[in-house]
Amino acid sequence: MQDTAIVNGTWSGRLQPPDGIPQSADIVIIGGGIVGVSTAWFLARQGVSVVLCEKGFISGEQSGRNWGWVRVQGRDPREVPMMLDAMETWRTMADEIGEDVGYAEGGCLFAARTDKEMDELASWHSVALDYELPTRMLSAVELKEHVGDVAGQWKGALYTSTDGRAEPHLAGPAIARAAQQAGARILTGCAVRGLLREAGKTAGVVTEFGEIRAPTVVCAAGAWTSYFCRAEGFDVPQLKVRGTVARTAPADVPLQGNLFDSKVGIRRRQDGGFTVAHGSILDHGITPSTFRYSLKFLPALARELKVLRIRFGKDFIEEVTRPTRWALDEQSPFEKQRVLNPKPGKGVLRALRRNLNITFPQFTNVPIVESWAGMVETTPDVVPVIGEEASLPGFFIATGFSGHGFGLGPGAGKAIAALVTGGDSPIDFNAFRRGRFFDGSKIRPYTAI
Repeated sequence: MQDTAIVNGTWSGRLQPPDGIPQSADIVIIGGGIVGVSTAWFLARQGVSVVLCEKGFISGEQSGRNWGWVRVQGRDPREVPMMLDAMETWRTMADEIGEDVGYAEGGCLFAARTDKEMDELASWHSVALDYELPTRMLSAVELKEHVGDVAGQWKGALYTSTDGRAEPHLAGPAIARAAQQAGARILTGCAVRGLLREAGKTAGVVTEFGEIRAPTVVCAAGAWTSYFCRAEGFDVPQLKVRGTVARTAPADVPLQGNLFDSKVGIRRRQDGGFTVAHGSILDHGITPSTFRYSLKFLPALARELKVLRIRFGKDFIEEVTRPTRWALDEQSPFEKQRVLNPKPGKGVLRALRRNLNITFPQFTNVPIVESWAGMVETTPDVVPVIGEEASLPGFFIATGFSGHGFGLGPGAGKAIAALVTGGDSPIDFNAFRRGRFFDGSKIRPYTAI
């Protein structure tokens, strides 16, 4: 019998709060997603005293719910150097941490159904050439080698042979355990209520179990980051999009890697099944933040208008009734809602099932054995915010990975570890500064959520 909770098990079960917390550390990380645990891992390996506080479960939100793609293909050029670092880490990760994370390289295909789509895909090829990536345009005939007889429905595809995939439900928890073995303290069921400040600088955090003194704090809280930061006086333009995902039973389909087009996003799983999602539905529940940041998001919305599904209801009520400030010696909103756990969209699942059967008829009698949903946090230009806040030395923000963060996670963790310790890094952090949304810089989304 199929286990229907392989993925959902990441964020279910009994919460495991800490027996106690340390009084101090060199660095505190808020958030136990892929970016937070990767940062903790790189820091601990350098001998840095680091504590990670997660209000719920490690990889309990989007880091455990994403598609599991590890790709450089199609990324904003600003992300490419960091992603190439991430790829190097993914390739050796299992050996380094001593645990399987499901990583495999099967290539990445962006398939085109029209000549216009082919031209759009070809435009990224210049980025690939700049970095000497093994990326090429495939004809429909060449595509047949990767997908079999169904290739005729496409004009062709963009293909990067060295892109890969991993299993989100394995990777985040495994990296967290590796960080712990290297000396990091990983605290689950431990919400951070707010920051400690002294003499205009960061002095630590207040958790639900007390204070942890630290001169450096990294907020990598995913979809919660904008809310947390706004309470601390920092405006982080960020909205949430619900993503519905499913996995199938094992299927006899020749695809060995990842494929995306307007109908379906699909990648082979370690268990022989496939992780699948709709290729062109973005599900956004309108909230007060939608109106607050609407002007900044207009360029991104213009790109996604055809695929955007707007809802008005529960999400708006939840945000408008949440407090904007709270006392740090009382229960915070982060303890009242430990995990963002939206229900999969029923209509999305029906459309996905239909598209899957049309695109790959081999799935017609293959059951979907599990489905889930997650909240993807995105920025106006679909590129993350990473950097130190000038008005509060020692406080760093790392958020807004816009559905691209799982693959990027280890690269981001390595870069952030260098940033907060003053180490060497080839990454241009100026490209990720929060201030780009407020200093008159033109907001130009290069890629999609």
